[in-house]
Amino acid sequence: MSKFGGSNDKKQVPAMTSSSLSDIVFMLLFFFMVTTQMRETENKVQVKIPEASEIVKLERKDLNSYINIGSPIRSLQAQFGTDARIQLNDSFKTVDDIRDFIAAERDAHTEADRQLMTVSIRADQDVRMGIITDVKQELRRCSALKIMYSARKPAE
Repeated sequence: MSKFGGSNDKKQVPAMTSSSLSDIVFMLLFFFMVTTQMRETENKVQVKIPEASEIVKLERKDLNSYINIGSPIRSLQAQFGTDARIQLNDSFKTVDDIRDFIAAERDAHTEADRQLMTVSIRADQDVRMGIITDVKQELRRCSALKIMYSARKPAE
């Protein structure tokens, strides 16, 4: 009789326990709740971004300040009409309010990051250039000279 010899007892693998499964699910749920960033502003204008031939991706999106220009979404058209409007953060503003918006955005950044701040104009492709020119002129008066236009790659 050998100690390691072929015994006829077949060993079975024990059943997998699921007692720690709920702990793992709650850890994953908590992880995704902590790491997910919610959208900061709600789009109140319809923006179909125009196509561009040369597109460069931004390195630091946290230094961007967005100005949305377009016609109001359908649920707001009864109140604000269908003409192009300027959206700064979560509300409709005029060209005169851009100065205060830029000042508030600069104050939100550190001294070193203020030089790197970029204003991104998200304008609908059907918006008249007059309103965009007015926005650019006001940005020039505020010394916000780094301006970027949002665009998408052309369809292939």
